Amino acid sequence: MAERSAVNDLLSDLVPADEVDRFSSPVEARKKAMDYLARREHAAAELVRKLVTAGFDADVAQAAVGQLGREGLQDDGRYVEGFVHSRIGQGKGPTRVRAELGQRGIDEGLVDAVLDAAGQDWLALATDVRQKKFGRARPRDFAEKARQMRFLQYRGFDAETCRAAVEAG
Repeated sequence: MAERSAVNDLLSDLVPADEVDRFSSPVEARKKAMDYLARREHAAAELVRKLVTAGFDADVAQAAVGQLGREGLQDDGRYVEGFVHSRIGQGKGPTRVRAELGQRGIDEGLVDAVLDAAGQDWLALATDVRQKKFGRARPRDFAEKARQMRFLQYRGFDAETCRAAVEAG
């Protein structure tokens, strides 16, 4: 509490009083959250973090995002679907997609459900990605095969999919 008081004292010296109150207003937090959502979908955790970074009280930010979720204006499922399709379009594999969404605070069960529902043929995607980068020819030696497999693993494909994609040529 002492930290919050010190921050408020500092803010009151720099910003007019009505601006300090703005950061504790649920209405203002909702407006700011809607501004973020107007640009693109956001995960709930990401939206709360952005509001707190913008200066809003964490409880106010959480309440505003929760209300937006209840109204259907913010939906983690919708966010994950868009994110997964975007990453598939970039040629990223399921391991990479899971890791990126985990860093954004998304529930692992939701990620798995959306990845399963996407119906993606990961071997076909890995093969396409490999062919775009290295051409249709199979690797000439072990070093080249290892290089291509490392590339595919970095892209987020599991070892078996990488091996199959490299051997498919």
